[in-house]
Amino acid sequence: MSVVSDRLPAFPWDKLEPYKATAAAHPDGIVDLSVGTPVDPVPEAVQKALIGAADSPGYPTVWGTPELRDAIVGWAGRRLGARDVTHRHVLPVVGSKELVAWLPTQLGLGPGDRVAFPRLAYPTYEVGARLARAGHVAYDDPTELDPAGLKLLWLNSPSNPTGRVLSKEELTRTVAWAREHDILVLSDECYLELGWEADPVSVLHPDVNGGSHDGIVSVHSLSKRSNLAGYRAAFLAGDPAVLGPLLQIRKHGGMMTPAPSQAAAAAALGDDEHVRVQRERYAARRAALRRALTGHGFRIEHSEAGLYLWATRDESCWDTVAHLADRGVLVAPGDFYGPAGERFVRVAVTATDERVRAAVDRLTA
Repeated sequence: MSVVSDRLPAFPWDKLEPYKATAAAHPDGIVDLSVGTPVDPVPEAVQKALIGAADSPGYPTVWGTPELRDAIVGWAGRRLGARDVTHRHVLPVVGSKELVAWLPTQLGLGPGDRVAFPRLAYPTYEVGARLARAGHVAYDDPTELDPAGLKLLWLNSPSNPTGRVLSKEELTRTVAWAREHDILVLSDECYLELGWEADPVSVLHPDVNGGSHDGIVSVHSLSKRSNLAGYRAAFLAGDPAVLGPLLQIRKHGGMMTPAPSQAAAAAALGDDEHVRVQRERYAARRAALRRALTGHGFRIEHSEAGLYLWATRDESCWDTVAHLADRGVLVAPGDFYGPAGERFVRVAVTATDERVRAAVDRLTA
């Protein structure tokens, strides 16, 4: 076991514990804006679907029920503008983090292969490469990478942590470059339905991919848009030549989304109204926190989509973390997402309305 764990970096969140203790000592309690975990109720229709499928004594299928696949196909066409998506183009997964961490291994990557991801990025992209014993490289512009040995290119739009959205032109150029060099593109689009000052576009849109799904796969999650983080409900959509072999591998590994979660996911994908309601909640919290942070001397960069504000006071991120912890507010240091984030913090907008008001009051006092 130590051989595998020794490949991994130190778990970054452990470093935050002393600051969490400081924030928790505030007389009015901690306002935890460090992790983007949903806090609002699971939509009633989704809960009913889960309950209705509670009597599921048999094993679920890895590929998902036909109803779930229908729901994914319908959503991809309606929300992403994807064309010609069939059941062969979709694959449920047990939450998106599991997929990100184990995909390089499931693709058969190893020593001599490389995985690329953005300079500021979700740490699990690197973890996945390390678990597979593959190399890894961070980029500013993926088309400037050396394509030799590069087998997997991660895109992330809207970005975690920065909220940056890649334009249709950037995505089109990157997909064309990756195809030219036979590099698989995985586009992490888990925050796609949470655009504020930009309208995020999927790599599945025909304006980006030219009407072909060859060499591209998008990753989507119901955790944020439907408050289903506890249900572990996510899925892939894209090239059947990639998803078909992945399905077989995942069958052998028993990587099955539980049947009640599959029913809940199908209900969530078929209902756009609860997403509109949840977006309004997040928009109000985001606006309040943004005003308070800028009034407190912060500068916000990017953050045009997603559930985070990428904020700086032009100092070490750890100094900022300490400054806010003294006020009972916990945020994530930017260097968790790469050295380029060393002067930023990531502020989640996923706290309850009451806790957001508490943070605003403390920042404006």
